[in-house]
Amino acid sequence: MTLSMNHPFHNPGGKTMPTSAALLEWYDRHARDLPWRIGPARIAKGVRPDPYRVWLSEIMLQQTTVAAVKAYFRKFTEMWPDIESLASADEQDVLKAWAGLGYYSRARNLKRCADAVVREHAGRFPQTATALRELPGIGDYTSAAIAAIAFGEAVPVVDGNVERVVSRLHRIDTPLPVAKKEIRAKAALMLDPARPGDFAQAMMDLGATLCTPKRPACMHCPVRRMCRALATGDPETFPVKAPRRAKPRRRGAAFVIEHPEKGWMLERRGGSGLLAGMTQVPTTAWTARQDGTTDTSEAPAGVSRWRRCGSIRHVFTHFELELDVHHAVAELPLEAGQWWSASDEIGGEALPTVMKKVLALAIESKLAENS
Repeated sequence: MTLSMNHPFHNPGGKTMPTSAALLEWYDRHARDLPWRIGPARIAKGVRPDPYRVWLSEIMLQQTTVAAVKAYFRKFTEMWPDIESLASADEQDVLKAWAGLGYYSRARNLKRCADAVVREHAGRFPQTATALRELPGIGDYTSAAIAAIAFGEAVPVVDGNVERVVSRLHRIDTPLPVAKKEIRAKAALMLDPARPGDFAQAMMDLGATLCTPKRPACMHCPVRRMCRALATGDPETFPVKAPRRAKPRRRGAAFVIEHPEKGWMLERRGGSGLLAGMTQVPTTAWTARQDGTTDTSEAPAGVSRWRRCGSIRHVFTHFELELDVHHAVAELPLEAGQWWSASDEIGGEALPTVMKKVLALAIESKLAENS
């Protein structure tokens, strides 16, 4: 017999409970201790999560692991402890603090959203998912997470972890992303309206710690008796994903110019498009041409000798990039938007990871040549 998802089960402790109750009982004992989270014991005493910290953590966690986010979250909340201080911050300072976390449109939207909350909502976040979606950088998932966790709205919160849990519980064989609507509907039926924030975080924790993509710890799962995928012995098959398309490739060249005394030449990227407003070394355009290595014909003028250091590869969301890296020592006049950054200061620049790779290769190549 196939169990309904509302069907109670008998657990080893002798209690009979539905899926949500079993999950919340597990969460009350095993909730992860995270710097942005108010745990279930404090929630039970009436302590409410700070919407600012919930929002900040959810933006940071998009496409980024919990382990990577923790240090950034602590740094941000030390520098800007509330929405008003973040709204007052300079965007370049926000980008510098974000550097290395990736997906830099999130940082720009973070600043835009803080500005909007202060300007249009007197520094208070709207309390419903519908109203939150009107803010910059807040989509369906983030709005639901803030509404459920910070304000107790009974809305389903579905991230990648929750997609995996729900698709396995119900053995949903429709491939993602088509299955998202069905998964969301199932999650809405499962949630506990009395504890929507805890339920959302319990589902996330279950997916992150037990119902993992590979080798799930099913025997420790609090809802294993309802799991249809476990019943048929194939939980790792779910969620079903459509075949991935190969990412297109782009190529270009990066020019690392070192001043004998002043450091490294840097410049600001334009205000739109990929890595907008971030810091970089001069580069060519990134094209789809794959015909051999690039040369220095498009390099900044005034350099008589370039040394090719090799190439770096970097994977963005929608394409792979290969940059041939060239290095030179030169004293050049700076153009608008360029500056020299000393070696002991460059770590504080708003350099995206791809540019850190470029500089690291140039420095490594230089040291190897001089050794």
